[in-house]
Amino acid sequence: MESGSQVMSPEAAGRGKSRDLRHLRRLARYLAPYRLRVVGAVVALVVAAASVLSLGVGLRYLVDSGFAGDNARALDHALEAVLVVILALAVATYLRAYLVNWLGERLVADLREQIYAHVLRLSPAFFETRRTGEVISRLTTDTTVIQTVMSMGITQALRNLLLLLGGTVLLTVTNPRLTGFILLVVPVVVVPIVVFGRRVRHLSRLAQDKIAAVSSHIEETINAIRTVQAFTQEERESRDFVARSETAFLTAARRARARALLAAFVITLVFGAIVVVLWIGGH
Repeated sequence: MESGSQVMSPEAAGRGKSRDLRHLRRLARYLAPYRLRVVGAVVALVVAAASVLSLGVGLRYLVDSGFAGDNARALDHALEAVLVVILALAVATYLRAYLVNWLGERLVADLREQIYAHVLRLSPAFFETRRTGEVISRLTTDTTVIQTVMSMGITQALRNLLLLLGGTVLLTVTNPRLTGFILLVVPVVVVPIVVFGRRVRHLSRLAQDKIAAVSSHIEETINAIRTVQAFTQEERESRDFVARSETAFLTAARRARARALLAAFVITLVFGAIVVVLWIGGH
């Protein structure tokens, strides 16, 4: 069943081409009313990263002074310090996870409410050139992606950045020469991962669009079910839906294969680099 409302809008067609992360800055105004929770999440993130870095130092002291040094008193102090760090890490992780997820859900709720109010005020001409399922997908699926980016992507990136900076400082203090070797190996590992990751990101956007097309087809067919049955188009609509569903499956399968290959690639490069660095450090 074809109609004018099934024409893909130019904005939707070019939506996946933008990789400008500066668009995320526009979300900051939605977080402004909850600035105290944002500050709390940032503090918890910093404390959690510092605890992870301190844990390594504490374990080193525990082994060197406690076990290797055969000093019972030093062992007790080291164990107490490690337990305190673990407790701080647990509390900070809880606060970070709760606050970040709360902020993500709150931002998405506010965004959906604003978008829905805006959609209701658009002219009828807008809906003549857009699929109904596409509009619904923007209100549901796309906003969920934003929530995932807020609750997982951004916080993980910040946490990893803090761990990278802190770990580099600790490595430099411990062994500057070995740190230099690590910094030389990092680009060799990171660049292929970034290049391969772009392919995975492209397939993820493509799979999302295919799912939106399936949802749109379902809604349009059900809404016009009387017309479909009146003209005995059930078989044609079923074949059309099967074709769209299979296309969505094949795209999702390509994405799954690419993500699996990326995971294997990351494991090979990362652990291979670790082995090389340990071998260099051992010699």
